Parts: sequence; C-alpha cells; structure tokens
Amino acid sequence: MDKKLFELLKSVDTPTVCNAIEVAEGKRGFSQYTQGTVLCSDPEGGAVVGYAKTAQIAAREPSTNSPEQVKAMRMDYYRYMAEGPLPSVVVIEDLDYPHAVGAFWGEINTNVHKGFGMSGVLTNGVMRDLGDLPDNFPVIAGSVGPSHAFVHVESVGDPVSVFGLQVSDGDLIHADRHGAVVIPPNIIPILSDAISTLLRNEQIILKAAKQEGFNFEQFETAWAEFERVRT
Repeated sequence: MDKKLFELLKSVDTPTVCNAIEVAEGKRGFSQYTQGTVLCSDPEGGAVVGYAKTAQIAAREPSTNSPEQVKAMRMDYYRYMAEGPLPSVVVIEDLDYPHAVGAFWGEINTNVHKGFGMSGVLTNGVMRDLGDLPDNFPVIAGSVGPSHAFVHVESVGDPVSVFGLQVSDGDLIHADRHGAVVIPPNIIPILSDAISTLLRNEQIILKAAKQEGFNFEQFETAWAEFERVRT
C-alpha cells in the first residue's frame, strides 16, 4: 500500500471498500468482513487503515500462569505492538466474547498504542473511559463496560477471529463505525481504480434521484444504465 492508496482509503467508508473489492473481483460474494453490530468510540472519526497486529485477551477469570509469566507475556505484547510497519491497526480477539467483561481499551492503553504510531483498534471486547480517549484513535469494539476485571494477554501475533472475521498478522485492515474488512493482497494494486469505478457508477443513480421531478421513468432509465456497468 503506497501513500496515495492510504490517503484514498482514509477518505472512504468501509461499505465503499467492500463494494469496491467486488468491483475489482468482478463478482459478488466477497465475505472477509465483520458480521453483526459494532460500537465505535468516535463514529465521526473516519476510517482506521493499516496492517493488523493481532493478539488474544481474556478477563472473566484470572490467568492460570504465574505472575512472572503474565508480566512477560504483557511485555511481549507491548514490544510486538510497538514494532513492525506503519500504519498498523490493533486487532484483539477477546476470548470471553460474546460475554466479555473486562475493558482492555481505556484511557491508558489507547494513549500507549497511539504513541506507538498505531491507527486504531478493532476488537470484539470491551472499551471504557469514553470521555477520555485520545483524538484520532478510534476504537471499534463489541461492548462498553466499567471494569478491566482480570484482563490479561493470552496470545500475541497469532491469527484471531473478530465478529466472524479471520485476521492474521500483516493483513490490510479497513474499519469504521460499520465494521471492518480484510483487503485481499491481490486486490491492493487495483483497489484505487475499483473505488473510482464504483463511485462513478453510483453517481448514475444518485444524480438522477436528486433531480427535480424525479419519477419512475427516470429511475428506470438510470437503473438500466447502472445495471449495465456495475458488478
């Protein structure tokens, strides 16, 4: 992903990216996106774009490891998150989902990860401190709660599953208040053109619909042209 594509992806929403991937593939049926409703700490904050850095956490019960092992795992986690190519996105699977109870994402962790240069968070877990989270670091989460409970790191860098989306370290992520998508590597070189094609095709309907006196006959004409060119 070059800087031009990064800026383009930052400027569009996740539904647009999902549709553009289908344009690039020339067919419907793409399914590498989250399923179900997400919560966003900053719904107007735009898209989170970057390469996935993955981990798993749990909080309902204390870790069965020794305090020394828990500390070592925690430091391994932060070291891993601080390293690697930018832009990057934290992707955390809470193993307690759908009954997650411990907020890993609050004022402290969001500021730490933003300080590492990361773009934001995708998790099926819990967030808190909603009035105190830093600007320009959206958290897309599964729930909101008041406590961190027994939250601890279970794995670092392994494949994870978040809202039905399978994510591996290094996957290119696009996420916003609608959910998230993994952009297939083979689509990245042609995604910019696919987005342009998608937006151009959508204007066939949108321009017609916004005209004074829009009626069924005008819709039918516009839709026929739209069907001719769209995926």
